[in-house]
Amino acid sequence: MLDDLRKYTCLGTPKYYYELLTTLNDSSSNRWNISDIEQLLYNRVFDDRPIIDGGIDLGLRLNVLQLNDEAISMNSDFENHLNSINQMIDMFNHYLFNSLKTDTSFLNIFSSKNLSYDIIYKSLQLDNSAFGFKYSNFKQLLIDFNSISKHPTPQFNSYIINQRYKKLFDKAVLPEIKKRKIGVDEFKRSMEQKQIYGEEAEKFILEYEKQRLEGQKEIDWIAEYIVNEGYDIASYNNVVDKIPNRFIEVKSYEGKAPYFYWSKNEYRVARKKGVEYWIYLVNRNEIKNVDYSPIKIQNPYESILNNDQWVKVVDKYWIKANV
Repeated sequence: MLDDLRKYTCLGTPKYYYELLTTLNDSSSNRWNISDIEQLLYNRVFDDRPIIDGGIDLGLRLNVLQLNDEAISMNSDFENHLNSINQMIDMFNHYLFNSLKTDTSFLNIFSSKNLSYDIIYKSLQLDNSAFGFKYSNFKQLLIDFNSISKHPTPQFNSYIINQRYKKLFDKAVLPEIKKRKIGVDEFKRSMEQKQIYGEEAEKFILEYEKQRLEGQKEIDWIAEYIVNEGYDIASYNNVVDKIPNRFIEVKSYEGKAPYFYWSKNEYRVARKKGVEYWIYLVNRNEIKNVDYSPIKIQNPYESILNNDQWVKVVDKYWIKANV
């Protein structure tokens, strides 16, 4: 869908859609066609936008507007959401995310590689480069409808997803992102099973940390959205801590002797964060035992790499010809 909408300068603004929908709602007995609507809104300026050429097309694609025998009407779901522009915006975003959640270009924009987590503002952060020039009209639509906003720190060339719509994002978009985290070509049975094991262990640690902190802190499951942060969970050492200071990489294993694979990126993040970085090792055979506690390793860059109790085996070499 997004690729088909690239031809437009502007896809619409809140005031544009509010006037369009209230007009259709107030005159439900009249028969409007697209030409009537275009004439009604012709040469009008909404939210300082002199040209809105893609509004009707987008509205029809999102099912916000409906077309029947050349008669255009408003989706009846909006009838009780026109008491204010903010009500309309909430409903519009609901239709926007749900309509685009399987759109390839949309998922490429919101892919894990473009997302990061801001532990200060406790929000998902989307890199500006995710849109490029070709989706600039869609980026502006998201900004206008408060789906995203500029990062509060000016030097960050990124956007944060509005907390008001995070639950909507989690419900509509997140499941699709998770399907793509591994990649279609790699989504084989063995990798799928590893993904299941990993998520089970991460969910276990989420609950474990909530109990450790007596339910007084909100624990952030970073890996639910992002695969390359170098850790899975942002937690706290104590309930009095104001910002996350325990960054947990969760590893699951089976058997008596714990083992895990450590990626180069995880290793680098562990080195950078030092004592704030932890590895939690979860035994899959014992995860359902009521009193089970994981093995917790603080500062693994020092406590594992410089410890003879752990056997380190290089799994892969990067080899380049010496020319």
